[in-house]
Amino acid sequence: MKSTKFHFIFLVTIIIFSLMINGCAKPPTKEVENAEKAIIEAKSKEADLYVEDIFTKAEDSLKKAKELIAIKKYKEAKKAAEDASSFAQQAIPMVELNKAKMKTESEQMVQDVQESLNELKSMVSKVPKKKSPINREEIEGKIGKWEVDLVSIKEQLEAQKVRQAYDLIKAMSEEIKTQRENLTAALEQQKTAEKK
Repeated sequence: MKSTKFHFIFLVTIIIFSLMINGCAKPPTKEVENAEKAIIEAKSKEADLYVEDIFTKAEDSLKKAKELIAIKKYKEAKKAAEDASSFAQQAIPMVELNKAKMKTESEQMVQDVQESLNELKSMVSKVPKKKSPINREEIEGKIGKWEVDLVSIKEQLEAQKVRQAYDLIKAMSEEIKTQRENLTAALEQQKTAEKK
């Protein structure tokens, strides 16, 4: 009987003690605030544009921390908030390096696109104006648009809007490549048809 009473008191004490510990645990508000500030700072330095993978990890960790707080898992929430701060701070020094690398790639793509446009113009000039299945005027219109866009891209690079310029020149490069492939195939078909 004494043993059962002792076990009961011991068990009740443990339950009360664990309730007190869990009840006294506080949400990691300071850590979450620090993480939010670190993410804001990283974004202000354009980490969201030039170090997307790490910046996304920071945002995801902060979101996870808030979700864990909602279900009162404060220890895990604190760790997630600290991770968010760490990722955001890790991204900041990488911005300038990645931005410079992206600018160099963009400048090279600008040169490549200019060469592709010149090749495309040369190809289009060989298309007969009449009795051709190739719409020469449509292609010349696209070339004109791309040349205007290329000027805009160069201006964006000069204004340090590297990410925007990079995205535009990359898309333009793909469009020109597709147009050149289509024109090459159409010219081949035209030559084959003329031989018959």
